[in-house]
Amino acid sequence: MRQSRTLGAVALLLARTSLAPAQTPAPAPPPAPAVAAQPAIGPAPLDSGPRPIQGKWGTTFYGFAEFDAIHDSTQAANTTINDLQGNGALARPGTYAGSNGQTLFGARNSRIGFKLDAPASDGMKASAVLEMDFLGNQPTSTASQAAMIGNPAFRIRHMAIKVEDPIVDVLLGQYWQLFGWQSAFHPNTVEIQGVPGQVYSRAPQARLSKTIKTDPIDLDLAVAAARPVSRNSQVPDGQAGLKLTLNHWKGLHTAGGTGTAVDGLALGVSGVARHFILPGFYGNGHSRTNGWGVSLDALIPILPATLERRANALTLTGSFVTGTGISDLYTGLTGGVGFPAPPNPDMVTPAPTYAADIDNGMVTFDSNGKIHTIDWQSYIVGVQYYLPPSGKVWISANYSRMKSSNAASYTSGNGLSKIFDKSYWVDANVFCDLTAALRLGVEYAYFHQTYADGVEAKNTRLQFSGFYLF
Repeated sequence: MRQSRTLGAVALLLARTSLAPAQTPAPAPPPAPAVAAQPAIGPAPLDSGPRPIQGKWGTTFYGFAEFDAIHDSTQAANTTINDLQGNGALARPGTYAGSNGQTLFGARNSRIGFKLDAPASDGMKASAVLEMDFLGNQPTSTASQAAMIGNPAFRIRHMAIKVEDPIVDVLLGQYWQLFGWQSAFHPNTVEIQGVPGQVYSRAPQARLSKTIKTDPIDLDLAVAAARPVSRNSQVPDGQAGLKLTLNHWKGLHTAGGTGTAVDGLALGVSGVARHFILPGFYGNGHSRTNGWGVSLDALIPILPATLERRANALTLTGSFVTGTGISDLYTGLTGGVGFPAPPNPDMVTPAPTYAADIDNGMVTFDSNGKIHTIDWQSYIVGVQYYLPPSGKVWISANYSRMKSSNAASYTSGNGLSKIFDKSYWVDANVFCDLTAALRLGVEYAYFHQTYADGVEAKNTRLQFSGFYLF
């Protein structure tokens, strides 16, 4: 009974409490006294450092896989496996190599590349290109043929930074030489470039350029400092060029075997100046001289076209080059020119040798120990025509000629049989794009060289190549 009364009292008290008016809350306590800021310990917060560039970063992966099947009527004149013939010496007639042919299979010209683009910042746009292939040099005295073809050396083609600014563009790294405005005027051929008579070279460089754009024309101006031609030179190569492009007269242009694009009619002129400094031929002091070169180039769309309407496109390419001490700007060109043995009046054993710090072919010494640059003059012309109805099948042909007025001037006797001072080359090609990614090509080429002793060396080449483009 007592427990029941107690529970009823509690219930009545709770009911009264819930019906009571709301009470004013007690005032908040006063704030705590301020504490002096303490110095930060450890690294600064992430949001206080430099902020990353905001925007879209671009990465383009590109290249091609290539298969080459090549038959030559002669063999390599040395131990080099010449799927890339370039301007290498042909085997002389009557020799074993000059009387027997060879067949080569290879994939060394396959290529991969990355194009990296950063968002623009403060009016500047930065990009980079990283491009590699498998045509690197292997030691021919130790590497087997199987190793050279089946395990080729991976090498840098292009590795460069480009900064585009409203005032001037800057390129730093290994890229096409400015001389010849490469690769804007390269011919179309199945053969691995560079072909005989074609300026084809890359080098580490620092380049400044400016493109003045208008609706009818673009004018490109550029200067560059490139890797010194002499290994121990203190003076880099200097190059400069001017190129004019007509924007409303465009045609189809395939450079090499893979690079098909729509290009405007273009005319270019460029030059190179270089300084040679070598150890003295008699072991005292230095020998110095200068070299130079001029290149005139043209790309002329005779019948214009677009990538969507390729049929009946007809395009001409051409380059003319003259200069001295410029053989390295071609592929594998020495002409057989080297350095003579120093005099040995006391007949010491072993005989003294000259330790050159430069590649063969650009300079040599006469019998008095005076240094001379080697002159070369060349031209190459090409035509490419895209057949109707679709333009996915096309034909091309190229012709080049080279000569040197002094390659044999500093050699006599049996040495003349190792030097060629004239050459010409012609080829014809048929290409077919089976799909957007799959391209096939067939080439016939004829090589001809004249040695300084009057002997003529010849080679014919049949080449089939397949390309997977990505």
